[in-house]
Amino acid sequence: MNVEELSRRIQRLEDVEAVRNLKARYCEACDDNYNPEAIASLFVEDAVWDGGDLLGVYRGREAIRQHMAEVSGRIKFAVHYCALNPRITVEQDVAHAHWYGLVPMELSSGAAVWFACTYDDTLVKSGGEWLFKTVNVRGLFRTPYDEGWAKKRFT
Repeated sequence: MNVEELSRRIQRLEDVEAVRNLKARYCEACDDNYNPEAIASLFVEDAVWDGGDLLGVYRGREAIRQHMAEVSGRIKFAVHYCALNPRITVEQDVAHAHWYGLVPMELSSGAAVWFACTYDDTLVKSGGEWLFKTVNVRGLFRTPYDEGWAKKRFT
């Protein structure tokens, strides 16, 4: 292996780690009462956050920021475990990442809920920094904590 090949391999490993760190920052911002400014800063200007029929589709950094500001009023508490079984591919300045998420949360009504999902993200490297281009969230189940996912699923 020559120096150029080794350099490319190291860059790829650094990029994969940067994608992991970006997802961690996203989860931390969500767990900080869905901090709209922090979350929006992780997206390119023309990004899309797509939660499908369940959570809605928001186009553009400002629409994503507004959506997260609304979410922060509906969810009192959440912990995002989104680093489960990641699959990350990087080709130059574009990356694709697939994650499983588990999010225990408390709604503003006081109800405790389990939410499980998958994330399929596309990221781009802009000015040396990785940012989200698309985040696609697909619910696997949403269920009341006290009834569990085996007794009552409402997704």
